[in-house]
Amino acid sequence: MSAIPLSFIQNFLEASFKGCGALSREDFAFCDLSFLRFCFGKPEVQWMAGYDLVVATQHFCCIKISPAHNGGMSGGLSILVIDDNKIRASIIEQGLHDAGHDKVIVVHQMEGLVRQISDINPDVIVIDLENPNRDQLEHMFQVSRAVRRPIAMFVDKSDSHSIEAAVDAGVSAYIVDGLKRERVKPILDMAISRFRAFSRLTEELEEVRSELADRKTIDRAKGILMKSKGLSEQEAYDLLRRTAMNQSRKIIDVAQSLVIASGLLGD
Repeated sequence: MSAIPLSFIQNFLEASFKGCGALSREDFAFCDLSFLRFCFGKPEVQWMAGYDLVVATQHFCCIKISPAHNGGMSGGLSILVIDDNKIRASIIEQGLHDAGHDKVIVVHQMEGLVRQISDINPDVIVIDLENPNRDQLEHMFQVSRAVRRPIAMFVDKSDSHSIEAAVDAGVSAYIVDGLKRERVKPILDMAISRFRAFSRLTEELEEVRSELADRKTIDRAKGILMKSKGLSEQEAYDLLRRTAMNQSRKIIDVAQSLVIASGLLGD
């Protein structure tokens, strides 16, 4: 897919607002396109139930949050709210309580957040920054990178750079001008769904990388045997497999030992 400038998305949304009075800016949230590709592939398609794709670029997309989305969240989740504004924090608290979440902890101190998060160990994090400057945003993005949790972040104003930075930092839901009591639950649901999707995607990616690395090591081991013993590729592999079976080891472990030994001997 070719890249579409962010200005196009902004113009598209502005046109949508003008064309339909029922839409409001808080109905929209950004997430990166790989999430959409992943979620629309079975069996993860149900994670996007209640969301409509509005427009997508090469790197991220804009989705409309449907008020009908239920999200499947459990009221037993522990949720940490980070907000130095007590009035705005109370809006989030009420929205969470309305959704049946009773395990809510509010933190107003913005210093030492990584340590505080580690001590509290919440399931989900909600951050409200109202009108943050670049330093405040970067601080929160650093927190997002440091903790592996679903994170929903509310800001009143933003720009294209901050949106892309939020995506890169792993913020699960980055909401611009959308802090309303009734919006807290669907946005939190979206953050959790997105985090789960990316966690699974990351795990699968790591598995693929590990398999490729193992295959490369086995190929190197086969090459060593083919050269040193004059074996064919299949014979070299069969020898690795028999050795692994005889020693009750995995083929990759035998291959790694052979590659290391060959390197030590200078072969």
